[in-house]
Amino acid sequence: MTAIAQPVSRGRRIATELRELLTLAAPIMIAQLATTAMGFVDAVMAGRVGPRDLAAVALGNSIWIPVFLLMTGTLLATTAKVAQRFGAGDQPGTGPLVRQALWLALLVGPLAAAALWFLSEPILRAMKVEDALIEPSRFYLRGIACGLPAVALYHVLRCFSDGLGRTRPSMVLGICGLLLNIPLNYVLIYGHLGFPALGGAGCGWATGTVMWFMLLGMLGWVNSARVYKPSALFARWERPDRKVIGALVSVGLPIGIAIFAESSIFSVIALLIGELGEKVVAGHQIALNISALAFMIPYALAMAVTVRVGQALGASRPRDARFSAGTGMATALAWAAISASAMLLFREHIAALYTRDPEVLALAAALLVYSALFQFSDGLQVTAAGALRGYQDTRATMIITLFAYWGIGLPVGYSLGLTDWFQQPTGPRGLWEGLIVGLTCAAILLGIRLARSARRHIRLQQARGA
Repeated sequence: MTAIAQPVSRGRRIATELRELLTLAAPIMIAQLATTAMGFVDAVMAGRVGPRDLAAVALGNSIWIPVFLLMTGTLLATTAKVAQRFGAGDQPGTGPLVRQALWLALLVGPLAAAALWFLSEPILRAMKVEDALIEPSRFYLRGIACGLPAVALYHVLRCFSDGLGRTRPSMVLGICGLLLNIPLNYVLIYGHLGFPALGGAGCGWATGTVMWFMLLGMLGWVNSARVYKPSALFARWERPDRKVIGALVSVGLPIGIAIFAESSIFSVIALLIGELGEKVVAGHQIALNISALAFMIPYALAMAVTVRVGQALGASRPRDARFSAGTGMATALAWAAISASAMLLFREHIAALYTRDPEVLALAAALLVYSALFQFSDGLQVTAAGALRGYQDTRATMIITLFAYWGIGLPVGYSLGLTDWFQQPTGPRGLWEGLIVGLTCAAILLGIRLARSARRHIRLQQARGA
């Protein structure tokens, strides 16, 4: 009887954990889709003004998005710390912690805004952007800069809500932000209701405005919803505590650097591919866009795993934390099998949705084979990194990410794609092969680190019990 009952019990446990993970991850995924849709709307509406306006938006995105990822990644430590306190049954203790995180946001948000405001033109000139694009790109970035202080504060409140296991607010506010962005774009890009026509730069000012409205929405949500009341978030306001803020930075800054390193490697590869001609760039962009869409599910799973692992550790249940991490990684693998199969089977049809050019279509379809191959390592590495954030083991994640992407992936891709050191250069295929190697190394090393962190916490719990 025991031999029969045990698999049923484990199966139920897996089903319960999977349900919890998907309940957390689904709103996060929808919020990410809303953010992606906002960028799509910006591109379409700016493109209708003219190619220069579309190019200005694209250039601006290549500058502000890495800054945004570094800033918000640094604040991500809030999620794990809130989750641990909540899991320990200490929701009142989350209030003082989040107030210190808000102090940190009040520092990094204006710093990021100032960097964009004052350094955008020097950066654009260093990139050797043609003069006709510098002014619209700079004006676009200044609009974004005005919203960065708001998005930093919003992100802390989102991390607070996520850490409590409440991911729905970010979904609702993400959708509202998208719906608000469309009319604001219409007014500011084309010039209506008495506003001047700003062209593509109007997208930046619309996005900056949306950031403030989303902050107001999140403030109202956490201040009024009953589930947040025990935290008493706005009951008082302490002065900045260097010790608490330092602890947030020590965990969060490596997260920000790791996310920045991962995102910037794709920007560097895009620049390298840019030297190979517009059709190669187009084929690469199609495959990369499909990869980014497929990545949203493991990314959302990783965020959910952070919460589940943090809450389990806070409740002194390290075995449950390990189980949550394992279930998340298994789910990411299952999704990778689905997405990779779809890319392999329908790669020509997928590429045909973007282009009718036979040369671009053929290259995009070929690169989708590589995209299918790295779905597995990409899903595993992002989920393992999410679990490690739950363990607050982030310095190792940063080191592994830098080593795998910049120390292995990029050199391998460059040597295979653009040099004849080992063979005739294979162009974009070689660069994508480097991506696969880098992602696979990251997945293996992060998986090993996660296993060690999980074992260490279990041993510590056993030692306390003894």
